[in-house]
Amino acid sequence: MSSNNKVTPGNTRPSVSKSAGLIWTELKKVTWPTRKEALRLTILVLMISGVIGAILSLIDIGFAELFKFLTES
Repeated sequence: MSSNNKVTPGNTRPSVSKSAGLIWTELKKVTWPTRKEALRLTILVLMISGVIGAILSLIDIGFAELFKFLTES
């Protein structure tokens, strides 16, 4: 039987050091937010999470009360 272990140019993986270099090059191209912008967006995410958490809590309490009402009668 013939072995199919030939290495083709499209079949090789770059070395770890080359991969790290490519990652570093890509990270230099990223447009990072300013400190003020990052803080503003963090606060926005926390506020939205809080509002969604409160809404889900109210829905949960409503369903709990509805279930209690339906099972007590």
